[in-house]
Amino acid sequence: MLRVLLLENVHPVSAEILRKAGFEVELRSGALDEAELIEALAGVSLLGIRSKTQVTRAVIEACPELVAIGVFAIGTNQIDLAAAAAYGVPVFNAPYSNTRSVVELALAEVIALMRQMPALNRALHAGIWDKTADGSHEVRGRTLGIIGYGNIGSQLSVLAESLGMRVVFYDVQERLALGNATRVQTIEELLAVADAVTIHVDGRPGNAGFFGAEMFTQMKPGAVFLNLSRGFIVDVEALRDGLVSGRLGGAAVDVFPTEPKKRGDHFDSPLCGLPNVILTPHVGGSTEEAQEAIGQFVAAKLRDYDATGTTTLAVNVPALQLAPTGVGRIMVMHRNVPGVLAEINRIFAEHGANIEGQMLATDGDLGYVVTDISDVTHRGSSAKLMAMPTTVRLRIRDQFQRPEFPLGPAAGQSPS
Repeated sequence: MLRVLLLENVHPVSAEILRKAGFEVELRSGALDEAELIEALAGVSLLGIRSKTQVTRAVIEACPELVAIGVFAIGTNQIDLAAAAAYGVPVFNAPYSNTRSVVELALAEVIALMRQMPALNRALHAGIWDKTADGSHEVRGRTLGIIGYGNIGSQLSVLAESLGMRVVFYDVQERLALGNATRVQTIEELLAVADAVTIHVDGRPGNAGFFGAEMFTQMKPGAVFLNLSRGFIVDVEALRDGLVSGRLGGAAVDVFPTEPKKRGDHFDSPLCGLPNVILTPHVGGSTEEAQEAIGQFVAAKLRDYDATGTTTLAVNVPALQLAPTGVGRIMVMHRNVPGVLAEINRIFAEHGANIEGQMLATDGDLGYVVTDISDVTHRGSSAKLMAMPTTVRLRIRDQFQRPEFPLGPAAGQSPS
């Protein structure tokens, strides 16, 4: 029975799906550091994490039995994707499953900040009845500036317009404007007109620290700021300065440069204690509905990759899906150089293997060939496929059994 390790309180439906598929599932509540993770992965075929566990090259190199990684979240910057690809380990995430939850939280926080709810709530808890309309505004007629118009930003745009807001957005890629949203050419143009600014960019290293003091000074006086994206993209000290000085009307922050590993751990931030700030512990996608959807999606991707080699929506290896033919299956991750497919088929032909189905996909330096032949464990071709200098990883799926052969660099060969 193959083993699965699921960390960071992934939804129980994930374990249910994988157990039904025949896996032995181990659940742990918190994140693990590098040494702990290497120890925990002994004998483990599938790993599931959320946002805190860092899967480094050292982890991947030390764990040759690891077949695939599932990220039960959107972002994958906590994984060395290049190292995983070099060892033939696909990484799956959930790019769409929690979009609605993040959007709803962002809208709720825009409304709360525009209505001065953090300060009013704080005063009333302190026994002060501070009923006033000063500084309180409807969102209708206000301008929302969205930096990053992907899955979350675009859906937020549609719902914000339904509340009567005007939407402007900035994105480095060409994006279709939805509804009456207006694309601007620069962030500076967006900051000059937005009453609320919200960031929804990805976790690529180039985004680190890009929103700092200079950008905060370009925002409209009294505008509010939201970050439900990545903690490291915002200069938190500069945000605090803008809030304390009164230039900014408020802020809502869900992600932080440094976050605790598990629930209940101590947290501190320069933003703590400010009356016009909403702080939430990275819960943008943490609704029961979103977590269940993420659990179902990612667990199914891990299950299907183990069973059929399907890599659709993997973030670091070629995408491929070959319909099962009912016979055995050989899956070869390989260096993407000319002639690999011809050499693989020559080996099959030498051993009298009749190809029932085959598909090749390539992406950058990596290629992936899935081939269906009868009696895959008895033809004698696997040793020759393993010996090919281009082979990164070889896996075999018999029609009656589920043997695993983690070969290529995961078994000692040099990765591509």
